[in-house]
Amino acid sequence: MDSECVSILPRVCEVLAVSGSSLPDDTSLEKLLDWFTTIAQTGVSLLEACPCLVDFLSRVVFNSASGPSILSFTLKLAGLIGASEDGFKVLEECSVLKLVFDPHHWQEAGLWADPCLRIGWIQGLKVILQHSKALGFFVQADLIEPLLQLQTDSSLFVASAANQMLAHVLLLCQSLSFVDTNNRDLEHNSVSMETTQNCSSIITKVSEYLNKSVVLKETSLLPQSQQILKLLTLLLVQVGPPLQHTLLLAVIDSLEELVTTSCSQLTLSLMDVILAANSGLSDDRVPKQRIIRLLWFMLNIKKPADVIQAAAALLRSRQNDPAHTAHSTHSAHAARVLLLPLSIVTGISLLDKNSTAEELRILMTEHLKSKTCISMICVCLTNIPQITLMASDCLPCPQRRIVSAVLSLLRLCCGDASSSSAGCVEVVRFVTGSSRVQKCALEALSALSKSPGVEMVLVEVFQVLTEYLNSPSSDPSVLQKSCQALINWVGVCTDLSCITDQLREGLIQAVRKRACDVRWEVRDSLVEFLGRLAGLRSCRTSTHEGREPSDVLLGGCSFTLPLLKEALQDPESYVRASSISALAQTLTPSWQQGAALTQEQEEIVTRLQETLSQDSEGFARRAVVKYFITWLSSCSSPTSCPLLMQAVPPVLSQGVADLDWEVKLHTLELAELLLDQAFPDPAPSPSHPYAVMSAQPHRPHSQGQESHSLSSLNGLVDRGVVPALFCGLVDCDRPVALKACQLLVKLRDAVCPVVLSAADTAVSCELAGPGLMQEIRKIQGMKKDAHTQGCSHVASEACREAAEDSTCASGVPVCVGVCEVLRLLDLDEKLSILTQSSDHVYNSPLSLLQDILAAGAANSHPNSEPGQEVIADCY
Repeated sequence: MDSECVSILPRVCEVLAVSGSSLPDDTSLEKLLDWFTTIAQTGVSLLEACPCLVDFLSRVVFNSASGPSILSFTLKLAGLIGASEDGFKVLEECSVLKLVFDPHHWQEAGLWADPCLRIGWIQGLKVILQHSKALGFFVQADLIEPLLQLQTDSSLFVASAANQMLAHVLLLCQSLSFVDTNNRDLEHNSVSMETTQNCSSIITKVSEYLNKSVVLKETSLLPQSQQILKLLTLLLVQVGPPLQHTLLLAVIDSLEELVTTSCSQLTLSLMDVILAANSGLSDDRVPKQRIIRLLWFMLNIKKPADVIQAAAALLRSRQNDPAHTAHSTHSAHAARVLLLPLSIVTGISLLDKNSTAEELRILMTEHLKSKTCISMICVCLTNIPQITLMASDCLPCPQRRIVSAVLSLLRLCCGDASSSSAGCVEVVRFVTGSSRVQKCALEALSALSKSPGVEMVLVEVFQVLTEYLNSPSSDPSVLQKSCQALINWVGVCTDLSCITDQLREGLIQAVRKRACDVRWEVRDSLVEFLGRLAGLRSCRTSTHEGREPSDVLLGGCSFTLPLLKEALQDPESYVRASSISALAQTLTPSWQQGAALTQEQEEIVTRLQETLSQDSEGFARRAVVKYFITWLSSCSSPTSCPLLMQAVPPVLSQGVADLDWEVKLHTLELAELLLDQAFPDPAPSPSHPYAVMSAQPHRPHSQGQESHSLSSLNGLVDRGVVPALFCGLVDCDRPVALKACQLLVKLRDAVCPVVLSAADTAVSCELAGPGLMQEIRKIQGMKKDAHTQGCSHVASEACREAAEDSTCASGVPVCVGVCEVLRLLDLDEKLSILTQSSDHVYNSPLSLLQDILAAGAANSHPNSEPGQEVIADCY
């Protein structure tokens, strides 16, 4: 620990222990606790490093006038000290331990009602319970009782912390019991027996509490029952056998009683408990069989809303285990329950007559005739992606029939009642125009695009989605999801020959219409759709030739480019940015093929350069730089594309001087592409792991290598890469300076070992700003002494004059040797500084302690003005 920190820590403790001196910035206490935690984690004894802490604890505990935040901090600190057995013993001997964790002490002082104190008590206990001695203290002080009372605390934060604390206690009991039962050393026999008794006592009390609390006694206690079920779920998930089995045996009767009450508000909480128990027990256990019966009961409740929620909870719990979901009997039954509302509404048979009880079908049909049908239908649709993962033999119908039902529902939402002639007609008035149902249905339709055998309904899907794109009443978010669904379906279909001219014309009409929509969200979704469509792979057509989907459906660039060019002038910046990205996606295939640029593409480049220099919003300017990044990375031969090579230097010079730090960062990414092309990373030569390494010194590079490196470096200067990197190095935004420094280190390592010092000024570069010259001047000042002692590298006369010349500050370009500057700049040192966080100077324990002292002095100063704040630097 820093000696200066040790010297001022007693004064910090003095400030914190003063009666009522609650600091204005409570985060400083959390940071102080973090520092103590870090010290303890290194293996250093906190009390040896900070002996003043015991006196601080004693003063605060025996003087209850301190503020809640100080008291909470004290409780947590006591737990941290007592987490080690030596620290625990010291706290026990000075009589602090029993008092600091005694709830009655704080209740008598009238402080227990403050949630801050209760949180501190819980977290302090959680930290201290790391060893058997602490567990013995926990049992002897009967602290399990107040902990159990806090499980349903009125403060959700306290209750949640208490839940986690109880799980921690049980896990400690589980681990100590396992260790002690495997300990054969007779010397530890008495200790093992005491620990076992302590663990058994805790487990018994927790089991009794859960058994008594699970049963719902009054409707007014419903929130407490939900909290208890949440706690039980947490415990069943975290603890393992045999403790999990013990807890389940204690509550299984109460769970069965609670299930039979059919309380709708507890359905999801009960399902969470049942599913947690079902996944953690082996099949040969008796509780497992009873849990399975409970699961079947929940999946066959005669309340439509409850059974839908139960089925959804089952599928949701297994979404991370597709294999289990695909073949589970319970999952198959849940899928039938969830498909039932869709089958009833649309009249499309998705279930066998005997697969679902007729009674449930009748009840659900009646339920769907009310406004609550919206929620039920949405739950059904939301779970369709999970249903599609199931094995086909577990599904009640082919997946293409589910697609037809979803399409029928989408037509109903548009007011087409004929789509439900065989279904529940009464539901039409509720779902018509419901954007919530439409969005859920479109998401389900997108998920179904990946299902086997659905290609045969592509025409119907295309027709419905085109109708949605053309509908004047469609919500912007619905249109966005319609575009997304269409992309997904076109993307998985390798054959679009079934798309008729009429359907194609309908889509073209919809695109033209939405490109002029008054809502910017719709225009934004439209240009994103055009870009993503252009990025899809080729497909077959009626003539069996491979063509791009954009060409097949919209006629290709001749249709999309004019729309996207028009969108470049959209009044909304999001649309302008999306149109630029869409242009890059649209033109990427031609760039990859090396096709000749058209007059239209040249006009686009000119327009993008204007956007970069004139657009007031950062979104569009970022998109412009990304456009050139895509072009450069996609172009098969950048040097053979004069328009690209002419456009890059002004993009680099404008982009690196932009006010938006993301624009500058993307500009450096563009520079990185050019740097990698000029100096590609050499492929590592394969060598045998046991090959003998030569002891000869490294041979100098040839004159040809030097000439090639200087030529490549000169090309980077001409294209504006090197000036952009130098400009970025002294940028005020740390991510920009860091990226520039990393690239300059890469450039230095590629060039300087090859180029001799005599050729340092062979390639020069103009610098337009004073920042780099100031950096050089600072380094020269630091290295004057080293120079007098025979420093190996001395700046040239030209570079020294440039650094000392004040004309660079007035904006007049200064010419310097690139290699010389690369050698002169201490890039490695700068890189290490930039790699640190921006507040590393203030992010120190010493600064934190000084802030606390300053805040304490301000609070106690008699002449301080009311409302005067202390600005703290604490991290």
